[in-house]
This record gives sequence, structure tokens and C-alpha cells, in this order.
Amino acid sequence: MADARVWPDRKLIVGFLVLPKPGIVALVVVSTFTGLYVGGHGLPPGHIAFWTLLGMGLATAGAAALNNFIDRDIDSIMRRTSGRSVPSGSVSASAAYMAGTGLVMVALVLLKIFVSGLVTVLTGAAVFIYVVLYSMFLKRRTPLATHIGGIAGAMPPLIGYAAAHGELDMQAVILFLIIVVWQQPHFWSLALKYREDYARANVPILPVAKGVEITKQRILLYVLLHFPVMWLPYHYQMAGVYYFATAMTLSALYLAATVKFVFSAQGKEMTIFHLSNSYLMIVFAAMMADAIR
Repeated sequence: MADARVWPDRKLIVGFLVLPKPGIVALVVVSTFTGLYVGGHGLPPGHIAFWTLLGMGLATAGAAALNNFIDRDIDSIMRRTSGRSVPSGSVSASAAYMAGTGLVMVALVLLKIFVSGLVTVLTGAAVFIYVVLYSMFLKRRTPLATHIGGIAGAMPPLIGYAAAHGELDMQAVILFLIIVVWQQPHFWSLALKYREDYARANVPILPVAKGVEITKQRILLYVLLHFPVMWLPYHYQMAGVYYFATAMTLSALYLAATVKFVFSAQGKEMTIFHLSNSYLMIVFAAMMADAIR
């Protein structure tokens, strides 16, 4: 007699696992932990760290799933994104919507019960900015959308800081600014590589709306802004001289790679994108290792 049990389809399982964009979730958790550590002047209480990181991970996963739901039409056009869960058919649009909504709601409830109202409001604001303002209204209308979406992307360390410290102050703002200046060259370097994809989908990101050279100039400008912004944690005594030396050295290396790219004939270069990932992780690690308690 045939086995009557119905097992979940492997394609469906994989589809739900990649739906929340695990790489982005991991990056958000790391930046949130940095905020927790700096805000708590060391490791925060275990229960605060656990619920904050869990809540932020769930909220980010939910926002990413909702982004996949909203962008399912343009994702199917772009070669880079056509294999994502919804356009590939491994997860239905309705399932992505329900999963995203459910994850965000669970995250907000957990944060309200186990962390604080301030953290819940900040997380809800980040989700709203990313899902509604950026994904639904601005992404397909203006190249300025990345600046608005960048606000949501810069909020995780701010939220971690609020969870550990109980309130926001200048140190929280500095953590926010670090991500603000980091995000734009990070995204624009990726957008340069896939600008034909974005043009095909009629998404007016900077390389499509303004061209390659303007995008290179903007990348250079934001990389230059890393120097004053990365100086701020040292100036405000968030971290010491070892952090400062590390941040300035990495910023100089980042600038050198950027200048080389800007003055080259290349219109596509992933070195800047990959370098930016390593840059942020090392800077945050140095900040925590050299934090002034």
C-alpha cells in the first residue's frame, strides 16, 4: 500500500528559506548587536539581547518577504532576481504576503512584550519606511528612493542601542550615520553591475536615471564622507585609538579602491561592493573591541 503521507515539496521548503533574504537578515542582526553592545557599554543582559536580535531578525525577514511580494513583477523581468521565490513559482504571492505580514506582526509583539515600546516603535517605523515608502511608492518613481530606503537600513544599530540604553542620544545617531554613509556606495556599486536589469524593469535607480559617470562620482563622494563619520565614535569617546586607527586605515583602503574604479573605464565593478561588506564588519568589530566603558 502506498504511503499516504504528504511531505512538503523540497522546492517549497527552499523557497520559504530564501524568501526572507538570509544574507540581509544576518547583516541586520550584526549591526543590531553592535548597537546593543555600544548602548549597553559591553554585553547587554542576555534576555534583552536575545529578544532584540530575534525580533529584529523576524521583522527583517518579514519586510524582505513583503518586498518580494511587492516586487514580484519586476523581479520576474530582471535576470538577477528572476530565480527568487515568488517569480520562480516556488512560493505563491499570497503565501509570501501572509508570511511577511505574520513575521512582522510576531516581531512587533515580541519586542513590545520583552524589550520596550521605544524599540517596537522604531522597528515598526523601519518596516514602514522600507515596505511602504520605499518598495511600494518610491522605488519605481525616483532615484532618490535609495536614500529613503537607506533610512530603514540604517536603523538596526539605532534600535539595538535603544534596547540596551533605554533611550536615544548622540551615540545612537552616530551609529545611524555610519550606516547611512555606508549604504549608498554599497548599493550603487551593485546597481552599476546590474543597471541593464534595472533599465529593463523600468526602475529609475541612479545608474539608469543619471548614468555611469554620475553614479561613480556619487560613490566617491560618499566614500569620502566615511572619514568624518568614522571619526565621530572616537571624538565622542565611544571607542578608543585602536578603533580610530583601524577605521581610518580601512577608509583609506576603501577610498583607494574607489578612486581606481572611478577613474577607470569600467562601468561594472563588484570589488567596491564586496569591499564595503568587509569594511563594515571590521569597523563594527573594532568599535566593540575598543569600546570605552
